[in-house]
Amino acid sequence: MQDEIINKVANSVLEVFDLEDYYAKEIRTQIDISQWLYEGFLLKEKDFREALKNHDWPQYENHYVAIHCSTDAIIPAWASILVTIHVSPFAKKVVSGNLQDLETALYQEILASIDYSKYQDKPVIIKGCSKKPVPESAYILAVQKLQPFAKSIMYGEACSAVPLFKRK
Repeated sequence: MQDEIINKVANSVLEVFDLEDYYAKEIRTQIDISQWLYEGFLLKEKDFREALKNHDWPQYENHYVAIHCSTDAIIPAWASILVTIHVSPFAKKVVSGNLQDLETALYQEILASIDYSKYQDKPVIIKGCSKKPVPESAYILAVQKLQPFAKSIMYGEACSAVPLFKRK
C-alpha cells in the first residue's frame, strides 16, 4: 500500500515572491557613446552632433536604453544628455549606465508600484533562482519593501530556504 504524496509547500501559508514575475519584457539596448568619439576617446563637438543627427534613432522604439561609454574617455555631461534627447522620443526608458544599472532602475519602478499588504503577517520566500537577469539590487529592494509586512522572510526555494528575517 502506497502513501499519497502531499505537497506541503503548496498547502502552506508560505507566500512566494518571485522577482522574475515582475521582469519587464521589452528589449534592453546599450548605447555606447564611444562609437561617436574620435578614435573612441576624443569628443569633437561638431562631429559628435552630426553623428547623432544622422543616427537611426527609430530603431530604439519601445526599448529600455542604457547610455554608457565603454572607453576611459572623459566626456562632458552634456554628451549623455544630448544622446538622451535624441533617443527619448523612441525609447520607453533611458538611464545612464550599463544594462545592470538599467535593470536596477526598472525594478525600482516596478517594486515601488506593488501593493505589499497581501504579505501582511505571512511567511514569505523570495525565490532565488531566476532564468532572467534579475540584479542583486532587486533582491535588496524587494526585502526592504516586504520587511514591514512579512512575518518572516526567507531566500531560495521552499525545499532549501535560507532564513533572513523574522518579526519579533
